[in-house]
Amino acid sequence: MAEENYVVVIGLEVHCQLDTASKLFCGCSADFRADAPNTHVCPVCLGLPGALPVLNKKAIEYALKVAKALNCRIPEEGEFCRKNYFYPDLVKAYQITMGDNPLALGGYIEIEDDAGNPKVVNLTRIHVEEDPGRLVHMGNKERGHYTLVDYNRSGIPLIEMVTEPELCSPKEARRLLNKLRATLEYLDVFDPEKEGSIRVDANISIKGHERVEIKNISSYKGVEKALTFEITRQKNLIRRGGTISRETRHFQEGKGTTTSARSKETANDYRYFPEPDLPVIRVANWIDNIALPELPDARRDRFMSQYGIAVNHARTLTGDLHLAEFYELVAPVGAQIAASWIADILIGELNYRDMPLSKITSHAGQFKELIVLVRDQKITDKAGVEVLRVWLDSLGQGEKIESPGAIVERLGLTRESGESFRGIVETILANNPQPVADHKAGKKGALNFIVGQVLKETKGKSDPREIHAMIAEILGE
Repeated sequence: MAEENYVVVIGLEVHCQLDTASKLFCGCSADFRADAPNTHVCPVCLGLPGALPVLNKKAIEYALKVAKALNCRIPEEGEFCRKNYFYPDLVKAYQITMGDNPLALGGYIEIEDDAGNPKVVNLTRIHVEEDPGRLVHMGNKERGHYTLVDYNRSGIPLIEMVTEPELCSPKEARRLLNKLRATLEYLDVFDPEKEGSIRVDANISIKGHERVEIKNISSYKGVEKALTFEITRQKNLIRRGGTISRETRHFQEGKGTTTSARSKETANDYRYFPEPDLPVIRVANWIDNIALPELPDARRDRFMSQYGIAVNHARTLTGDLHLAEFYELVAPVGAQIAASWIADILIGELNYRDMPLSKITSHAGQFKELIVLVRDQKITDKAGVEVLRVWLDSLGQGEKIESPGAIVERLGLTRESGESFRGIVETILANNPQPVADHKAGKKGALNFIVGQVLKETKGKSDPREIHAMIAEILGE
């Protein structure tokens, strides 16, 4: 079968932890990550006999906020139920979740497809449920001698968002997750820095064949890698005449592969029934009182109209709440140059160092100083990048932070006028007759080598545009 005849079908179930102060059905603190295992537990989240759950209203408000932002329909009533299954980290042997009566139905998320066109991915539902605990395998999962169970996480409120099977590639899946993460951050209901804050079950199939579920993928990059591997595995199996089994698979992030875990359960296997200790929740009157902040798409459009920046810059800058806020701090020194330096240069330098943006947000004044030096042509773009790297390195290493102006002075990076490097240009032209001949013969880009040599000799203190102009003048053009 030709490659184009394999139609990939992907649906996601995304579990997001809501950033509440306490757990979903008890008063235990939800902020447990720096504390010892099993220190944030009580009879309710340990599922002891006779313990009764009490619903956390804030968790429902947060979930409704998400549902409203994602254009969902909110039924008048929602109902919790028990989903029965045994896992060692699920102490009650059932999970309190929502079955036939979820909190929200429908809705959609807008992303771009792989060709860059707008695409709407429809949602099936959003419901609220409690998180299980956490298994800690001593050694590793395959060879560990024993496994410990930490119930600190048990009872943390989750929303589970289920998409329709409308995604067509691993990259589309990652763009949807990025858009969802940004939306949750804008809504201030989610902390992406917390371990386990988002986990994904991915359902994937080749059209006409059975689907496979990959459980509990805990990173955005992991989702893309797991789907890419699974698509290849399923296609190869079909090519060899094999049959895709309906099953659940694990993703091994270190190897980038999936392995079979068990045959896939159906809803009937879970024996859902209404949770007898919680009443039906009626939320219809809450919706009008839930105010939404400016969301990523609206902010992107405002950035384009208010600051006049290009759509690609606006999309990048609003894809992360903190990045958008940082841009608005810097934009007064020049909206265009700030957008370009943050989206095109700063993000790459931060990623290279694995440095969070939060490391520099309190130093926005110094970053603005750097932009002003470039804007006012006190230093060249190349020198600006060098200054940025030195500045970020000092921030990352916790050293005394030198201002961009001081770095320019110390390294002697002040921009030099054209006449100061005329001699260098003349010497390099004289020593490299071939590029000059190629240029005169009409070969495009022949002088780039000359310009590069001048930049190297002047240590980035000359401007490529000035060098080109000087070369043209010397060559009599």
